[in-house]
Amino acid sequence: MSPRLGVLIATYLEPHLVDRIAAVDPRVDIRYEPDLLPVPRYACDHTGTPRVLDDTQQQRWERALREADVSFDFDWQAPAELPTRAPNLRWVQATSAGIGGFVQRTGLDQTDWTFTTAAGIHAVPLAEFAVLGALHFIKGVPHLRGQQTRHRWERYTTSQLAGRTVTVVGLGGIGRRVVDSFRALGTDVIAVGRPGRSYDLDAEIRSTDDLDEILPRTDVLVLCTPLTADTDNLLDAARIGLLKPGAVLVNIGRGQLVDEPALIEALTAGRLAGAALDVFATEPLPAVSALWDLDNVLVSPHSASTVDTENAAITDLFCDNLRRYLDGRELRNVYQRDLGY
Repeated sequence: MSPRLGVLIATYLEPHLVDRIAAVDPRVDIRYEPDLLPVPRYACDHTGTPRVLDDTQQQRWERALREADVSFDFDWQAPAELPTRAPNLRWVQATSAGIGGFVQRTGLDQTDWTFTTAAGIHAVPLAEFAVLGALHFIKGVPHLRGQQTRHRWERYTTSQLAGRTVTVVGLGGIGRRVVDSFRALGTDVIAVGRPGRSYDLDAEIRSTDDLDEILPRTDVLVLCTPLTADTDNLLDAARIGLLKPGAVLVNIGRGQLVDEPALIEALTAGRLAGAALDVFATEPLPAVSALWDLDNVLVSPHSASTVDTENAAITDLFCDNLRRYLDGRELRNVYQRDLGY
């Protein structure tokens, strides 16, 4: 009989999804003990409220780690210690698309393990948020809410998204979906990818080397790129100054892509029409941040990607990868250490 494969479920999943993973192959030996895992605060929460384990529970968790060959998500207690706590581990399926910063901070990128990401799982909800963010300001939702609060019926002229120029930076699965979504709404899309790469998209294709030329033409700027050494502070003060007056920024990438103080200055001065932000330089967003109180800012608590079907979608991806792993085939969404995503 083929050896058993210890598969640790290190985050809360609904029982029927755990059963789906167990059914992939008779060799799969599931380790799932939800009473040892953080308590989810909302549907599809992969962080949760940490539990305080007693000695017996801690021993059970340590044993589950030791027996794991594969893990669905990282250890919630001490991920940096996984190489010693999980000596048999060879592959981790993450529940997030962007894990570069995490594996670098924890030193896990120095192991010989395989990491696979949830890239593509969040493409639809994030593209929807990008469209929402653009329309929120272009269609004047803050103005409408203010008028409604004052019970004021006063006709006015609104603006139109169709025909405007939308620049999408980052052309992975999320960025490609964002491009398609804005194209469907009749906008002119500039799709900005990595230098030297080619992309098959129905849009004007440019590279990040061209940003300084593109930004003055841009009505809506959507940042979808992962955080790497090349993209850190990509939208710095100078580039914020290059944006077309009245432009809208949507950030669904990482907060560190943007010079936040410079963004606040541009929004306060009215040089930008608005910013729809799902990510921030510091998270949770500090209570003292000016972004909370600006009428032309839409604050989303890094939740735009989380929808109630997420667990099922990630489980589908993991089951496919688990089948590939058992068959010795190439896995989907393998993290590339040299690129940081």
